[in-house]
Amino acid sequence: MEFLSNLPGYGFLSYAVPFLVVLTIVVFFHELGHFLVARWNGVKVEAFSIGFGPELWGFDDRLGTRWRVSAIPLGGYVKFFGDINEASAPDMAKAAAMSEAEKAVSFIHKPVARRAAVVAAGPIANFVLAIVIFSLSFMILGRVITDPVITSVQAGSPAEQAGFEAGDIVRSIDGTKIESFTDIPRLVAPSPGRQLSFVVDRQGEEITIPITPKLTERTDRFGNKQKIGFVGMANDSKEANLRIERYGPGNAVVEAVKETWFIVARTFGYISDIITGRQSADQLGGPLRIAKVSGDVATLGVGALINLAALLSVSIGLLNLFPIPLLDGGHLVFYAIEAIRGRPLSERAQEIGFRIGFAIVLMMMVFATWNDVTQLFF
Repeated sequence: MEFLSNLPGYGFLSYAVPFLVVLTIVVFFHELGHFLVARWNGVKVEAFSIGFGPELWGFDDRLGTRWRVSAIPLGGYVKFFGDINEASAPDMAKAAAMSEAEKAVSFIHKPVARRAAVVAAGPIANFVLAIVIFSLSFMILGRVITDPVITSVQAGSPAEQAGFEAGDIVRSIDGTKIESFTDIPRLVAPSPGRQLSFVVDRQGEEITIPITPKLTERTDRFGNKQKIGFVGMANDSKEANLRIERYGPGNAVVEAVKETWFIVARTFGYISDIITGRQSADQLGGPLRIAKVSGDVATLGVGALINLAALLSVSIGLLNLFPIPLLDGGHLVFYAIEAIRGRPLSERAQEIGFRIGFAIVLMMMVFATWNDVTQLFF
């Protein structure tokens, strides 16, 4: 991205360009999942759009799908034949008036299982994309590994108070095996106020030490403030055998699946902490913070930016599975109800659901953007 430094407005471009690159990759694969499964199920796809609003550029493929890039690059959509809008709300009046030939390619007339498969394919594509990226990263770039040895304990820290000593080797945390010291902050940071059970090897004897990470605000190298769990133990890479470990294809996929699941589990853990009051919701970020992080990560290289795309892909896939009308998860809830009842909800009920879903999504966006503004500018 160094070529951008010679362009006017570089400060803005340094954040906007990496953000748009990452978001476009993630959105494209999400919508591609919907698109491919729809085509496989004989559904006519009217439009495949990256972005919303007025079309900037586009073309029609041989099956009549309009591929377009739109003016507002904050998402995308696939519009099926029989939809009334980009949110895949059905046009019931149009559906009732369709000919048999039109019904054969209409999304709304497909069996509920096929509609559910089409909707679920978007989030699934996000998880698959993340696993592919992580796998390639583990094979090509490798993973930094250091022996999980505690080389120093900060005076007065939770680690000292709990009884940790220099030379302790951390074997597991809450049952999760620790293979590298870098695994420890990944489990500690999102767990402030929650007791963790460390199993350590002390001179050949395994002992269990409970510890509760302390909520601490830290500023990273880019000036971003984060509230994380802190225990106060350190690891000297020279003493702990720092190395780069690259994986073969099979092991890389296994590690990629573990990494994807770790992100999912941490996300649910954070949501649980918000509900129980252990953490505040001010760490939830929106497009401004994602743009800031994208620009920061871009300075670390293309590999780091691609890994960010994998993390964002998991987050978007998971968010879309939330049971909120308007999101994919909300559609799946409607289809589950239809499968149980033997008939879909009424048009009025679905319309109310979509309005409620729109209000919830809008409030989430406003809240996240407000968090971004307060974190970045105040």
